[in-house]
Amino acid sequence: MTLVLFKYSRLKSIHRIPKPFKYLNQVRNRTLAAESLEKKPLSAKRRFFWVPRPSKFCPDVNTFLSLIGRNMSEHASKFPGWASLFRLESPELKRLGIEPPRTRRYLLLWRERYRQGNLGAGADFKYIKDGVAHLRIANVPKDPKLNKRGIEYTPSGLRKIVINIPSDVKSVEDLPPEKLVPVKGYRVRGTNTIVGPYALPIKGGKGAVVTRKEGMWEISRGRKIDGGERRQAEVRAKRKREEKRAAAL
Repeated sequence: MTLVLFKYSRLKSIHRIPKPFKYLNQVRNRTLAAESLEKKPLSAKRRFFWVPRPSKFCPDVNTFLSLIGRNMSEHASKFPGWASLFRLESPELKRLGIEPPRTRRYLLLWRERYRQGNLGAGADFKYIKDGVAHLRIANVPKDPKLNKRGIEYTPSGLRKIVINIPSDVKSVEDLPPEKLVPVKGYRVRGTNTIVGPYALPIKGGKGAVVTRKEGMWEISRGRKIDGGERRQAEVRAKRKREEKRAAAL
C-alpha cells in the first residue's frame, strides 16, 4: 500500500472565487435604495398634510397669497386659516371657487415650495416691522480655507456681509456675533452699497430697506408671440401673404 501525501497543506486558505459584476451591482443598488429610504424625510402622504409654520416675512394667508402674485390675494377670504391653506386638495379648492385650473396648480406649486423652503427674496428676514426690513453691512472674519497641504487655516482680514437688523438698532456693533447672519440674495457692491431684489438705499448710503410688496415671489408667465413656438411660422407666413395682397391692390 502506497501512502499518498498532499503537495499543499489542507490548512492553507483557498482563494475566494470572485463573484460576477452583475451580482455586485445588484447588491450595491439594494444598499443605495435602503440608504435613500432612510434619508427620505417624509412620505408623499405625510408631506401633503404637513403644515409648516408661518415665517416673520410671511405671517398669514393674505400675505402669502399677495407675495406669490397673479392676483391670488383675491382668494384670501376663502381660507379660514393657515392650516386650511396647506391641507385643502385641488377638488376642494375648486369648490371654493379658485378658478381657472392653472390658478389652483400655481397655488399647489407654491405650497410645496414653501414646505421645502424654496422661496423668494426676504424669506429669511427675522426682523420686520410694518412690512419693512432694514439691512446693514457687517464685517465678519473670513471663512476657513485649505492650503496646498490640506491643512485648514483662517485668512487674515474681514469680509463684508449683508444682515437684517431690528429697526430700533442704530449700529451693527451693538449686535452679538451670533446674530451676524448673512441674508440670502443680497450682497455688497463696492464699499457700502447693498444690492439685491427690492433693496432701496437709505440716506447716508450705509444700508438699505426692503418693503414687502405684492408679487415679490411671483413666477411670471411667458408670452406667446405670433401664436407661440409651434404656430409662429404659420402665423407669420399668413401675415406676409396678406401684406403682399394688400400691397398689390
